[in-house]
Amino acid sequence: MTVALETVLAKAGLRISPVEFAEMIEEATRRLSPATPDPADYFSAEQRDTLTEVGLDLTPRRPDEVDSRARAVAAQTVLRDSALTVGDAAQAVGVDTSRIRHRLSAGRLAGWKDRGGWRLPAWQFAASGVLPGLDVVLRSVPSDQPPLVVAAFMTTPQPDLRINDEPATPRQWLLAGGDPTRVAALASMLGTPA
Repeated sequence: MTVALETVLAKAGLRISPVEFAEMIEEATRRLSPATPDPADYFSAEQRDTLTEVGLDLTPRRPDEVDSRARAVAAQTVLRDSALTVGDAAQAVGVDTSRIRHRLSAGRLAGWKDRGGWRLPAWQFAASGVLPGLDVVLRSVPSDQPPLVVAAFMTTPQPDLRINDEPATPRQWLLAGGDPTRVAALASMLGTPA
């Protein structure tokens, strides 16, 4: 198992030991929700009745069902492992660490506090520094959206962003010199029901 996991981590370019990766998964799982959540526990009796009336199934997951949290836990773990420290980001951008902290506080870079310091998702950096137009996009992201949601948006092809007639990710769009206001308009809708 450890050799197989080492191989998977190496192929994915994740510089982490299988033990550390397993610890991160365990920590992310604990933060996500209880091991056997009962959906009904999250609602009042009145809310449960209303949700049941409109056809929602609030019964707990059966033992033979795939745990829907697995994909989210894996994504969260990879996001954390691939994130840069303030020092890494400063080196990538070619500025002092204080400039990175200033950009974080001004909302011109995305990040979160973890393990005693800032972590900055790697998707927002390019070979030449910060992703072009990033500040325009980040200003439009609703403040209640967690880093995992923003990362998923920035790295998922969007039908409204096309390069060579193919859907492109917002990151690809910006790297290709696309108009950041188009990405910002899409980003502003994060968390809005479709």
